[in-house]
Amino acid sequence: MSSTATPRRRGRGAQPEGPRATFRQLLPFLFEHKRTLIVVAVLSVVGAATSLVQPLLVGQVIEAVQSDGALGILVWLLVGFVIVSSIISGFQHYLLQRTGTAVVYSSRRKLIARILHLPVSEFDARRTGDLVSRVGTDTTLLYAVLTQGLADAVGSAVLFLGALIAMLVIDPILLLLIVIVIGISVVTVVLLSGRIRTASTQQQEKVGALASGVERAIGSIRTVRASGATERETAAVSELASDAYGIGVRIAKISSLVVPVSGIALQLSLLVVLGVGGFRVAAGAISIASLIAFIMFLFLLVMPLATTFGAITSVNQALGALGRIQEVLDLPTETQDDERIAADLRQAQGSTVEEPTLSAPAIEFRDVRFHYPANVVAARQAAAKEARNLLADAHVERADAETTAIPDHEVLRGVSFSVPRGTRVALVGPSGAGKSTILSLVERFYDPTGGSIRLHGHDARTYPRDELRAQFGYVEQDAPTLAGTLAENLRLAAPDASDADCERVLRAVNLGDVLERNPLGLQAPVGEDGVMLSGGERQRLAIARALLTNAPILLLDESTSSLDGVNEQKMREAIDAVSTDRTLVVIAHRLSTVVDSDLIVVLENGVVVGQGTHSELVESTPLYRDLARHQLLA
Repeated sequence: MSSTATPRRRGRGAQPEGPRATFRQLLPFLFEHKRTLIVVAVLSVVGAATSLVQPLLVGQVIEAVQSDGALGILVWLLVGFVIVSSIISGFQHYLLQRTGTAVVYSSRRKLIARILHLPVSEFDARRTGDLVSRVGTDTTLLYAVLTQGLADAVGSAVLFLGALIAMLVIDPILLLLIVIVIGISVVTVVLLSGRIRTASTQQQEKVGALASGVERAIGSIRTVRASGATERETAAVSELASDAYGIGVRIAKISSLVVPVSGIALQLSLLVVLGVGGFRVAAGAISIASLIAFIMFLFLLVMPLATTFGAITSVNQALGALGRIQEVLDLPTETQDDERIAADLRQAQGSTVEEPTLSAPAIEFRDVRFHYPANVVAARQAAAKEARNLLADAHVERADAETTAIPDHEVLRGVSFSVPRGTRVALVGPSGAGKSTILSLVERFYDPTGGSIRLHGHDARTYPRDELRAQFGYVEQDAPTLAGTLAENLRLAAPDASDADCERVLRAVNLGDVLERNPLGLQAPVGEDGVMLSGGERQRLAIARALLTNAPILLLDESTSSLDGVNEQKMREAIDAVSTDRTLVVIAHRLSTVVDSDLIVVLENGVVVGQGTHSELVESTPLYRDLARHQLLA
């Protein structure tokens, strides 16, 4: 791929545009603050009343001047109403700003809580940056709903109706002409508002794709730089920014038609009033004081319209964003999944309840079959294609591996084996055999599509996921290191662990030097993604985190693959020491990790092709014999 040809591409796991929300879906976010909104509504009504009184007072002042009458009380009343109206307007503005901020805050809390409880499959199928964009950018648009006229709609309605009635009393003919002009502007705004909502939804999708592109580029910046792909990635992310800009320009064009409508309506109305009204004053149909009062009421009539037009624009933009927010809020959480699955199991088993026995295996797979959901397959294949475009010819093999890691056929095809309590079981096999998938199923990141997995004699799906995962200390392949300190990383699964316990597990995995090289000790920062630690240190930190939980079952996914010979030996000794009275399931990377296992399960293409000890499998299973000959570095 040449550096000058940058293909147009979608973000990882790009999703189709989500459904647009309805105004009814917006109401729950507003009703959370109904008390404040009621106060705002009352203030807006009072403010509208004080505004409506002012033209009447001005008319009386003019008549008093014309008749040489006293002005004292009228002037003071007028000044008083102006001051009261201003104070009410300022306090109302404060309440709206505060409530708008509260709506954004509450919507972000809901969205964050929902995202962090989604099934793992949703994270595998969606773009991280897009989810982050929904929490940040999309929720911000809800702020405009309250701050741009919707919340004081009651007061605006009172102001509009009051001005309308007053104008009807003063001169019905002038009012009829004004209604025609304003009616045309209202129809125009209604026709344009639907286009604003559609464009706003598209814009938020593009902003989400942009956030995803930036997140991916920054997250893999070393690979991008080492691959000489900086310019290509810059061009790709810039194209996403260009897409978002294009939609923003479209919204600006539509809004540019909406915004001046109220101004045009006011100007035309004013010209009509001055022209026709002046003629009627000359004809003696109305007085000059009545005409001036009519003009002031005209401003009060158009003012709510301008506010309403702005509210229509902001609400339509917010509904576009709310559709993306609501899409995530409507997704089922793991807990909801658990309740449905447990209910199905109870219905299938009737009243039969199996009691766990001491002889039951810690983990048992019974004819387990599994294939990834179609949306996850599509997302991973899109990511692999993107990786090929980014990494160029030198890295095509890596991208192809990412594609085959999530195939569109069964990953496990009738897998059966048992892990007795207190034993060490190793899973071996070539890449793509299904080893890591087995640990994902044990942790219930996914559920099998056939067969069953049993924990201590019970179907694993009958356990609440939090309770089930508390049984495991899990070290995933390429386990991430969280930005923060050593202590924060260790206490992720054991928040109440003491400093002494943290230091003990760090020394157990040969990380004592990391403690000693920084005077901050456990409070030493590890950097973004653990950049201040070596690859082997990050892997050992992940193992220490698992050991700190004191879980009865340890699941280690190639946990020593990044270690040199000396550290691997020390790690094996540490694991041997802590695995006493524990069950250990290891995905083996090296022969030295496998040889002492109580049971070795050999997998190929999602099928168990052999089980036994090292010596038994060397004799009975050709694949294992070949892997052992190559030190399992397949």
